[in-house]
Amino acid sequence: MAKTPKKTKMTAKNIGAGFLMGLLAISLLGFGVEGFGGRTTSIGSVGDRDISTQDFSRALQNELRALQGQVGQTITMEQARLFGLDQMVLEQQVTSAVLDNEAERLGLSVGDATIQQEIFRVPAFRGLDGGFDRESYRFALQNAGMSERDFEESIRADIARTLLQTAVISGAAAPQGVVVPLLEFQAQTRDVSVITLSAANLSDPVGQPDDATLEAFYQANIDRYTLPEGKRIRYAWITPEAVLDEIEVDEAILRQAYEARSAEFSRPERRLVERLVFPNADAADAAMARITAGEAQFEDLVAERGLDLDDADMGDVTRAQLGAAGDLVFGLDAPGVVGPAETALGPAIFRMNAILAAQETSFEDARESLRDEQLADLARRALLDDLDLFDDLLAGGATVEELAQETRMQGGEIDWRPGMTSGIAAYEAFRDAARALQDGDFPQINELEDGGLFVLEFVAPLEATPRPLDEIRMQVISEWQNDQILDGLRNIADDLATALQSDSAAPEIALAPIRFDGLRRTDIMPDLPRNLVALSFGMEPGAVEIFEDAARIHLVQLHGIETPDLLLDDVARLRDALEVQIEQSIAQDLFGYFAASLRQTTPIRLNQQVIDAVISGF
Repeated sequence: MAKTPKKTKMTAKNIGAGFLMGLLAISLLGFGVEGFGGRTTSIGSVGDRDISTQDFSRALQNELRALQGQVGQTITMEQARLFGLDQMVLEQQVTSAVLDNEAERLGLSVGDATIQQEIFRVPAFRGLDGGFDRESYRFALQNAGMSERDFEESIRADIARTLLQTAVISGAAAPQGVVVPLLEFQAQTRDVSVITLSAANLSDPVGQPDDATLEAFYQANIDRYTLPEGKRIRYAWITPEAVLDEIEVDEAILRQAYEARSAEFSRPERRLVERLVFPNADAADAAMARITAGEAQFEDLVAERGLDLDDADMGDVTRAQLGAAGDLVFGLDAPGVVGPAETALGPAIFRMNAILAAQETSFEDARESLRDEQLADLARRALLDDLDLFDDLLAGGATVEELAQETRMQGGEIDWRPGMTSGIAAYEAFRDAARALQDGDFPQINELEDGGLFVLEFVAPLEATPRPLDEIRMQVISEWQNDQILDGLRNIADDLATALQSDSAAPEIALAPIRFDGLRRTDIMPDLPRNLVALSFGMEPGAVEIFEDAARIHLVQLHGIETPDLLLDDVARLRDALEVQIEQSIAQDLFGYFAASLRQTTPIRLNQQVIDAVISGF
C-alpha cells in the first residue's frame, strides 16, 4: 500500500536531517541566476509566495545525491532528467508553496519559543557537552549559505505545513470492514502434506535415446533450442591492457606515490577510543571514581550527560592524536577506562575498546601494487588522449573497419543476440549499446567499464535460428530424460491422488508424506518449490493437487483451513500493522486530494527560462 508521512509534529530529527542535506548543497548556484534582465532570485511564484532559485537548486542537489546513492554511481543531471527528477522536484516545490500559502491564509504558525526548542534539539548544533552551541549553529549555517533568519523561517514553515497536514488527515481511520477480511486473508493457516515423486520411484530407469528418438524430440521442442533475433555488428575496440606494453613507469613516480601514501603503508599502533569530557576536574574525578568502584559503566556516564556513544566515539587514534592522554590510553594492555586527563576541551576520561597493531609496508613490498595502479591509470589516460583522434576520423567519414586499420584499435564482428556474455559482450556497456544499435546509426565512441573505448556499426539483422543438435546434444538428452521421467511418474501420481482423495489403498511407494501444519502464506517449504505454498492456499479441504517441477512431481493434499486466533500476539501485531498501513494509505489519498484542490485554486506562475538556467548550472 502507499506510504504517507506520519501524523506527528515536526521533530528535531526531521529538521536536523533536512539541515544536514542542506550542508551538502554548498556548491550550488548561489542565490540567483544572471542573464534575465538582472539578478533573478526565484523560479516563479505560487499565490503570494516566491519559489527561490536557491531552494530549487538545493532540492535538486539533494534528490540527485539520493539517486546516486541508490544506483551506486555518479549520475549527471542530464541522466537524472531521464528519470524525471527535475519535474519531480519542481512539483514538490510547487506543492510546498501551495501548502505554505494555505497555512498563511488560515493563520497557522508557531511562536519563537517553539522554533528555539526545535533548533536546540538538532544534533548538528550541539556542543561536546551535549547542549546547544551558538558558534556551531552560526558556523554550520554560514557553510550552508543560509542566514539564521532564513533557516528559522524555514523551520516555521515546515511546522506550519505539518500542522496543516495533521488537520487534514487526522480523521483518517482504517475501516474494520476492510481490516478484518485482510487479516483473515493474511493470518489464515493451512494444514498440508506433500508427497514428492522422483526417478527413484520408477520401476525401470530411464536410459539413453537413440539418434532417431533424440532428433524427433529436438524437432518437437525446437522453440526451446532457438536463438532469439539479433544483429551482426562490426566493432573496433581497445582496452587499457592493450597499451600496457607501450608504457613505462618511472621508478621516481612509484616512490613519489609511495611517499604520498605513506600514511597507508606506514601506520603506527592505534587504539579504538571513546572520550567523555567534563566541565571541571572534580566532576571528572567523581565519574572515574564511580567507574573504579563498579557503581557505573562508561556508557551510563555518557547517557547521564545527555549524549550517546556516537558523540563520544573518537574512532581509531594514535598516541600523538591523544596529546596528554596518549600515555594513559596507550599504557593499557587490554580494553578499559582511564583518566581523567586534560584535553583542549577540558578534563576527560577515556575508554579504550581495542588495540590495532602497527602496520609497516616497505616500498619493495608495495612496489608491484603501485606499479599496477600507475600502469592502469596511465593506460586509461593514453586512451583518452586518443579519443579526439578517433572522433575526428569518424567525423571525417571513416568506417569502423577503417578506424581499426588506421589506429591501434582492434576490429572484429560479432553475431550478437540477447544473453551473450562472452568476448566484448562481457562488458555491460557493450551489451547496452548493442541492444540500442539500429541500422543507419552514426558510429560513436563509447567507454567500457575498465576505461576502454569501442565503436559499433550495424551490419545486418539476424533472424531467430535453431542451435544445431550436435552443439547441444547433452542438453537435449538431459531434457528428453526428464520428460521420460515425468511421463512415467504421471501415472503413479494420478493413481496416488485418486487413492488419497477416496481414502482407498494407495500404490506402493517408499515415501511418507511431509506434513506442514499451521502453514502461512509467507512461509516456505524446505527443499520444495515456493509455488506449492501459493497452490495450497487456493485449494479446498480434502483436495489433492499435482505439481510438476523439472524431473519431480509433487502431490499436495490440504487437510484443513484454520482461521486466525485474534488473541495470539503475532495475529494482534499483524492486525495493528494492517490498520496502520490502511490508515496511512487513506491519509495519503486525503492529503493528495487536498493538495490537488489547493493547486487548482491557487495562481501558479513559473519562469521556464530561469528553471532551465538553474538546471544547466549542474
